[in-house]
Amino acid sequence: MTLAVHIHRLATRDHTLVQDLRFEVAAGHILTLMGPSGSGKSSVLAAMAGTLDSVTEGSEALQFEGTVTLDGLDLTRLPTAQRGIGLLFQDDLLFAHMTVAENLLFAVPAGPRRERLAAVEQALDESGLAGFGTRDPATLSGGQRARVALMRALLARPKALLLDEPFSKLDAALRDQFRSFVFEHLRDSGVPAVLVTHDAADVADPALVVELGRAG
Repeated sequence: MTLAVHIHRLATRDHTLVQDLRFEVAAGHILTLMGPSGSGKSSVLAAMAGTLDSVTEGSEALQFEGTVTLDGLDLTRLPTAQRGIGLLFQDDLLFAHMTVAENLLFAVPAGPRRERLAAVEQALDESGLAGFGTRDPATLSGGQRARVALMRALLARPKALLLDEPFSKLDAALRDQFRSFVFEHLRDSGVPAVLVTHDAADVADPALVVELGRAG
């Protein structure tokens, strides 16, 4: 499973944000997209996810010219829900009205309930949260919530995963711990991933780094 991106041009009517960018990410690998604020990192993720309609540069809409393919399938014109691409953000975005287990179960694809519940229990075990299924997300620590958010993203069985500065709101010690947890699970899951950050400490593989310049 390989994620391939070619951005010929990502721009407003009068301003080019990203131009002539190409990269590929193989299964189980993590490419890091770096650059200062305003360089277009999050906009590149939005173009890949098919959510660019919700992004503006100033007050102007962004237009994408290029292609996004996954395992040879062209996703460029598919709606977000049909792309099979998962998203993980700075905020964990857990549902406050659901328990931890219900949050996880929400992501598990349709199937026999027993198998779906077993997948949730396995995710809790893998994330060191066995026995936390009945807990209210508000009672968890920041690191625990972050782990639940990652496991929820993986339970949806994405074909690729995009991470938009998922470590930025954690303190230094917790950030190191969660970063290792994320990288291990992404490699084990066998999905290609793209991580956006401005912190060199977040780089998973020095050979897989794309630097974007400051927007002019």
